[in-house]
Amino acid sequence: MKKSTTFATIVQTLLSEEEIQSVVQDVEYEEKARKFTTSTLLHYWAMAAFEEWEGFRYGADRSSSCGLPSANYSTFSKKASDVPYTVFKKLFHHLVSKCNRATRRKLAIPKKLLLVDSTTITVGKPRLPWALYHGKRAGIKLHVAFDPDQETPVHVIESIGSKHDSPFLDQLANPSFLLVADRAYGKIERFDQYLKDKQSFVIRIKENVTIDTPRSLRRCSSTAPSVIKDSTCYLGTSQCRSQERHRVIFFTDDEGNEIRVVTDRRDLSAEKIAEIYKARWQIETFFRWIKQHVNVPVLFGTTKNAVYGQLYTALITYVLIKWIYEKAKPMVSRFAMLSFIQFARLLRFESLQAEWMIAIHTIISRSLLIQGSSLSKIG
Repeated sequence: MKKSTTFATIVQTLLSEEEIQSVVQDVEYEEKARKFTTSTLLHYWAMAAFEEWEGFRYGADRSSSCGLPSANYSTFSKKASDVPYTVFKKLFHHLVSKCNRATRRKLAIPKKLLLVDSTTITVGKPRLPWALYHGKRAGIKLHVAFDPDQETPVHVIESIGSKHDSPFLDQLANPSFLLVADRAYGKIERFDQYLKDKQSFVIRIKENVTIDTPRSLRRCSSTAPSVIKDSTCYLGTSQCRSQERHRVIFFTDDEGNEIRVVTDRRDLSAEKIAEIYKARWQIETFFRWIKQHVNVPVLFGTTKNAVYGQLYTALITYVLIKWIYEKAKPMVSRFAMLSFIQFARLLRFESLQAEWMIAIHTIISRSLLIQGSSLSKIG
């Protein structure tokens, strides 16, 4: 396998040493090692995700061929357990903010979608005794708020696999977005609160939720064959009943299964609401991608710092690949155009066409100039 020096350069450019040290100081982590620093660990974790390393030993053997400083596998393992995973969590959210800054400034009505869901990574019970899940398995979860326009996670919270998804929705919600979530998040009291908070939402409800005193919204009726019913109603029974009337839409998915969603939006057609909910498949595609391409299911360590540090750096790796792809794409002719999966694969093997490589090096050079200018102003 060829050296993945291009990706290593991308990591070092988009997350500078100054930014990493700033986060290290912010979490009050005392850097004791002189050679294998937190920055080195970040680069090791990033290459582990990018090249899909098999473990600490494999990474130690591969490091020099990736342009990384050589280190014993035990050094890699000890550092992974020592550095607080919050360092990598903060670096991930910093990177997301950095890459999406222009988009956030342009945010306007109609609101963009924010898809919320979780994914679980499981291993054998003895591997993570602090994260017991089901039976003989242990597991951890990543609760993700995903921007489908950018195809990028914008907020992530970690937990053990046995934690229920629902409580995390309020931490991931954002009134600037229209929240879209599955039935695991469909709590009646939450719908009332979101109306008060002016948090727009389209959330699926379970089949056993009682529909009370429904009133048909004929003016909002749709001619779409998938839409079955569009009405307002109270939700729940006398023991647990919503205080407000909510709009509920019944429609069928592509396989003919009935789906019921509740929403605060009365200005959109039932057909449009159904389309918004069906956009959820994009976060499922994202989960599938990170599990197949950035080594998420292969957990190296057994401590919280090692496990979550690896996973947050895998997310950093995804954001970096996605960002450089979107930046380079407009610079490439349509004859050399690649899908995101093709781009990631060829980038890994240093086999991109000349047009793509020129575009990437141009972006890196511009980023370095911007960083240099910012540092000179600070000085």
